[in-house]
Amino acid sequence: MAYKISTTCINCGTCVGVCPVDAITRGQIVHEINQDLCIGCGACAASCPVGAPVAED
Repeated sequence: MAYKISTTCINCGTCVGVCPVDAITRGQIVHEINQDLCIGCGACAASCPVGAPVAED
């Protein structure tokens, strides 16, 4: 299951460094996850200080 980043993102960049497939990039307001690259490992969610990455339904 892929992840997406919610609007609670504070653009700190912590998730970028832990993504094993480099699926996360800095957006203008929040970071963004490339759904085609995301492997659903949850590393971004585990590292985020505000819980912004959430599993997509």
